[in-house]
Amino acid sequence: MNDFFNGIADLFVDVLFAPFDALRALELENWFSANIMSWIFMAIGFVAFVYWMLELKKYDANGEEDKSISSHSYL
Repeated sequence: MNDFFNGIADLFVDVLFAPFDALRALELENWFSANIMSWIFMAIGFVAFVYWMLELKKYDANGEEDKSISSHSYL
């Protein structure tokens, strides 16, 4: 049973976390390159935000939304 858990530990340490070890070693040389995944996720988030704002603007320009003061019956 001990070998089973050691095998799981070796899988995570030696195989699955190897890219993170490489990024940690790269951080000593170049901080921007080491944080490339963060830059990519920020770019994706920015593009999604711009797309969503443009869609909301297009939806608002159609004039289909009910903009009455009391939007709920209990108000």
